[in-house]
Amino acid sequence: MDRTEIKEALISHAQGHIAKHRLNVENYMSNSVGVSEHPDIVESIEKELAIISEYHDQIEMLKKYF
Repeated sequence: MDRTEIKEALISHAQGHIAKHRLNVENYMSNSVGVSEHPDIVESIEKELAIISEYHDQIEMLKKYF
């Protein structure tokens, strides 16, 4: 496994997590009435956005510095 493969794997991993958490946000925004286990929709969305931001930052760091 070379450097490029490792970098691509890390980016793909982060992109997959971004996709998952983006769908969670879409679901909260589209079906907020039906999400009974998350009474504070805005707080739940903020948590998902924070996770997305972490993975986005990882991708940017990999692209910029490696």
